[in-house]
Amino acid sequence: MRMLIMGPPGAGKGTQAGAVAESFGVPAISTGDIFRANVSQATPLGIVAKKFLDAGEYAPDDVTNNMVRDRISEPDAAVGFVLDGYPRTEQQVKELDEMIAFTGGRLDVVVCLTVEQDELVTRLLGRAAVEGRTDDTEEVIRRRQEVYCAQTEPLLDIYRRRGQLVEVAGLGDVIEVTERILVAVTAALAS
Repeated sequence: MRMLIMGPPGAGKGTQAGAVAESFGVPAISTGDIFRANVSQATPLGIVAKKFLDAGEYAPDDVTNNMVRDRISEPDAAVGFVLDGYPRTEQQVKELDEMIAFTGGRLDVVVCLTVEQDELVTRLLGRAAVEGRTDDTEEVIRRRQEVYCAQTEPLLDIYRRRGQLVEVAGLGDVIEVTERILVAVTAALAS
């Protein structure tokens, strides 16, 4: 199973990626986690990425692509993965296609979690308070929403045209949303 979970910041991609990955016995790969690890360890890629993340912008494609390529080439991802937070640009879609093709696999399904924008802001402000995340101020959150709408949301049309996209309502109890995703993925793979 090679699957993407997409949606705006705060839609629950990370939470759902973990639950869905466990159901399929593959790793959940979060670009947010990869970035935070690189930033906290002050790796060369992390130092570059931090400047963009602190401003609510996406890191340059080459930085992101290299981090993702390294992660999906690890042995635990050989049988598949659930990837969240990538791709975010059309160029990254092409890069991911090439990465997956290089492994001899193919992308099976893309899940988009849909959530109303004000709910997303509320969720992210709550997460910032609980986790002490300095990158989640309201101004940065709203900027991330704008960037998502401009750069990433259009990618959904690419996956829709390929017949790989399923949209799932992201509001509700975590278990309810996970069940909705599993039903939608199962139906998509059966068709």
